[in-house]
Formats: sequence, structure tokens, C-alpha cells
Amino acid sequence: MSNLRTALVARNLRQVDLAIHTLKISPSVLSEIIRGRRKASAELRRKITEVLQTDEVWLVKPVVKIPIAGASVDSLPPNIVPSCEAKQD
Repeated sequence: MSNLRTALVARNLRQVDLAIHTLKISPSVLSEIIRGRRKASAELRRKITEVLQTDEVWLVKPVVKIPIAGASVDSLPPNIVPSCEAKQD
């Protein structure tokens, strides 16, 4: 759940508080879910999306990092084509 960390920060929630007080799970389990080392059950995903008031589809999508201005073109993901190199139809 890559966007889970983003949702926690946006709502000023600590990971440990969400795990222990709200979800009633071990903080290490939540950490593994956030890092993609463990999959959350459907019920746990439902609880997380309800508590964080977010969309489950968005929550499980990988985070797309926005390249820093002036970064090397070589460091861009392969599906990103800089506007100066955009294909002309």
C-alpha cells in the first residue's frame, strides 16, 4: 500500500497510532504492509480506507515520484517522455 504513508501524513496520523489504537494490529504488521512486504486482507483494507477516508484503489497504487527539475533525463522512468523529446505526429 504505497499511498498509505501519504494518507497518514496528510491526516497527521502516526503509523503506530493507526496500528494499535484503530486497527488493533501490530505496528510491525502495518509497517510491512506499507513497505509492500505483506498484503493486507480485504477486511483490513476496508478498515484502513474507512479510517483514512480515501479510495481503496488509490491507496494500493504505487507512488509515482515526480522528477526534480533539472534531473537527468536518464533518471526518468521509461514511460515518461520529456516534452522536449516528445514524439511529433
